[in-house]
Amino acid sequence: MILSDDQGWGDLSVSGNSDLKTPNIDSLARDGVSLDRFYVCPVCSPTRAEMLTGRYSTRLGVISTSAGGERLNLDESTIADTFKAAGYATAAFGKWHNGSQWPYHPNARGFDEFYGFCSGHWGHYFDAELEHNGKLVKGKGYITDDLTNRAIDFIKKNQEKPFFCYLPYNTPHSPMQVPDKFWEKFDGADLKMANDQAKPMTLQHNLAALAMCENIDWNVGRVLKTLDALGIAKNTIVIYFSDNGPNGRRWNGGMKGIKGSTDEGGVRSPFFIRWPGTIKAGVTIAEIAGAIDLLPTLTDLSGIPTVGQKKLDGVSIKPLLTGTATTWPERMIFSTWRSRVSLRTQQFRLDHKGQLFDMQADPGQKQDVSKKYPERSAKYQQAVADWKEETKMPVETRPFTVGHPGAQLTHLPARDGKSHGTIKRSSRYPNCSFFKNWSSTDDSITWDIEVLTAGSYQAQVYYTCKKENAGAMLELSFNGNKTQGRITEAHDPPLVGEAENRINRGESLVKDFRPGALGVLEMPSGRGVLTLRATDIPGNEAVDVRYVVLTRLDQ
Repeated sequence: MILSDDQGWGDLSVSGNSDLKTPNIDSLARDGVSLDRFYVCPVCSPTRAEMLTGRYSTRLGVISTSAGGERLNLDESTIADTFKAAGYATAAFGKWHNGSQWPYHPNARGFDEFYGFCSGHWGHYFDAELEHNGKLVKGKGYITDDLTNRAIDFIKKNQEKPFFCYLPYNTPHSPMQVPDKFWEKFDGADLKMANDQAKPMTLQHNLAALAMCENIDWNVGRVLKTLDALGIAKNTIVIYFSDNGPNGRRWNGGMKGIKGSTDEGGVRSPFFIRWPGTIKAGVTIAEIAGAIDLLPTLTDLSGIPTVGQKKLDGVSIKPLLTGTATTWPERMIFSTWRSRVSLRTQQFRLDHKGQLFDMQADPGQKQDVSKKYPERSAKYQQAVADWKEETKMPVETRPFTVGHPGAQLTHLPARDGKSHGTIKRSSRYPNCSFFKNWSSTDDSITWDIEVLTAGSYQAQVYYTCKKENAGAMLELSFNGNKTQGRITEAHDPPLVGEAENRINRGESLVKDFRPGALGVLEMPSGRGVLTLRATDIPGNEAVDVRYVVLTRLDQ
């Protein structure tokens, strides 16, 4: 299962875009089935959650893309749980975006192996800081290539037994970084099918996005060649789709909306599925479907039971894929983000403002036909109201979990913390940020946590520090207990990422952070505030902070 990040329906040559070539992804349409109207969520984490569970994200506790709101509720079973229970080797390589700390971590949600990052976006795509099964590691090369290498190794290792390989790429999400060999074709090019060439920055962004899509295609080709070389292509289901609409106003078939929108262009994704000999080649299915359908469909195709007991919102579309469906019921698929809800049927879309569009006659959503079809309009508006009521969950502030029995290490990134006083984030986008500008002993950084296992924890802070500021004494405290350590060794690496950017970016630049010892902290079980403060700042500033890492010593 290959999932791209912020790639629009129109970012493929098979969709009709002549500005790029994606022959390997196109081959999945040629050799398999295309779902012409496949719907995901307007943004990243909800789509992933719906794929994992077969249920709408509003049921799952996934309410945002950072600050803990991306976490998938713990009482939900995942597609990996199901395949693992059936004896499959399971692995995920890439962007997780449904929780970082155990038991939200992918290794706790059914994946035997995980290599990638758990955050919503990443700050640097070359030799990136990643993690492998919970431990920080250094990536090798361009991130999409690196993730594919790991997936190929996993496939080779498990070629003799069933496996479920989830490959969620993080491109063409910004920052817009892509290797030179893919950028050269697009650098300075004119886009015949550009949506808005009048704005130079928009054009440059679109050029970079298309270059990143061609890199994705090259990597998809490497996966397909591996399956062929191992002789397992005929017995392997391959899926390709994206998590939301395009991250920019580029060509997308004239549809209304981009990433973040509940209109057609924000939630329609390319989707291809190939299974030689079982699924007919070159077939396009017109019936609507969505990410919620993947779990029931794949278990149905594989002949395995679903382990979860909760009712699924998705349905198996196996009869459509295999051509055995004689009839197909009318469906409603709901899309939501930030309280905006849109409803899609086979013919109509009711937008979040209550306007009704005939998508067959008016695919660009230009003419409201609610007055022409008043009964349908009323029916669909009532359906949206009922769906909101049925799927809504109480909004609660959940702490970040520390000390789960399944994980010796717990990472608490700056993304999940709050700064107080003069301390600032390195970017307003929290997912890949660090804390800086720590100039006063009145300042602090806090994390709302729940300790699941009481005990002794070795504490570290991943820091940088200029030579003239070395010597700060840092104190870490939780529910009355404290430990401290002095940062005696300077560590002042440069910020990286700017040189690889094809356009200016909003994400934080990154740098190499070093672990500094803070001693052993005794942590009782329960909820509380973990506080990092400086009791002594000899220089102008204390340290910049990327993580606090807690290692349980009594495991």
